[in-house]
Amino acid sequence: MMGSVWVHLQNELIDFFGVGELLKLLGAGDYRALLSGKGLLALLSTAIPVLFVYELLYAAVTRRFKLLDYKLPLLVMVVNRVIGKFISVGMVVLCIGLFQPYALFQASLSWYGLLYGYVVWEFSHFVYHYFAHKVRLLWCLHSTHHAPVAMNLSVNYAHIFLEAPYADFVRTSICMLAGVSPPLLLMIMIIDGFWGSFIHIGEHVLKDGRFGFLNTIMLTPAHHRVHHARNVQYMDTNFCNLLNIWDRAFGTYQPIRDDIAIEYGITRPMKPDSLLDAYLGELYVLCKDVAHAPGWKNKLLYLLMPPGWSHDGQHKTAKASKQALLADQMTTAAPAARKSSTPGAVA
Repeated sequence: MMGSVWVHLQNELIDFFGVGELLKLLGAGDYRALLSGKGLLALLSTAIPVLFVYELLYAAVTRRFKLLDYKLPLLVMVVNRVIGKFISVGMVVLCIGLFQPYALFQASLSWYGLLYGYVVWEFSHFVYHYFAHKVRLLWCLHSTHHAPVAMNLSVNYAHIFLEAPYADFVRTSICMLAGVSPPLLLMIMIIDGFWGSFIHIGEHVLKDGRFGFLNTIMLTPAHHRVHHARNVQYMDTNFCNLLNIWDRAFGTYQPIRDDIAIEYGITRPMKPDSLLDAYLGELYVLCKDVAHAPGWKNKLLYLLMPPGWSHDGQHKTAKASKQALLADQMTTAAPAARKSSTPGAVA
């Protein structure tokens, strides 16, 4: 009995750290295989889990560790491993089979193919991510990822299991129709998966996270911290993952501001440290709104309109909140402007 338990725990640790394929390559004695695409994947698969453990140890040693910062994302990870381990892979395979035949051409594994494929991938990621924030039913799937009130690598694991199939359906379908070949898509997903995980690294490990001049041409941890903020000024920004071209093109790019301290989490009051609220709370509130909405049109609109939309016009969407903040700032600034323009006024 104890032997089987130990074997199970050993397999879980190998799976968590992503070292299974790496151990196979090292066990075969062919170390040159580490320089191949398969070897690169094996090495990258271990990077984020190792960084996560380092982040935990660093927080403990520097006495900055707070159980509340990590408990919720890790509980979500456990639930997801039980429920939806293979769903995402299945969705990618399904979309390749359905949509690849309709592509007018196929971008190959080359430097220009990678450049084209990455631009298409970032667009597909932007589309998935944008609608995950702008359609309330989809927000119910995505909000679990925004529920943690601190930023660290454990936030990578805070996703409701249904979000991955939705995300992979959108991204893979667009890439297939745009001619991104499956091998090229796999390479892009490996690179993007690593970077998308890395940008969640905590401030106690990487304090600034702007990476100097790279901050202007790519999405850095600082940008993604802005994306996870519930501050009105930061809401619904930085939807891309590595390249910020589509955020700039569609007006959702927002660099971090030194005068606005980030507050993590979602705007809806949550039950502290509640896995159930983080996992299904938004869906529960949506069901209540739909049930109380007058008429089928309003019920449907609650599903499709952005979070915060209300049938009575008392909207609390990100757009409405930003407009209200801007109006308040203009109202506050007007008396000051009149005072400064008064003869004899002292600045």
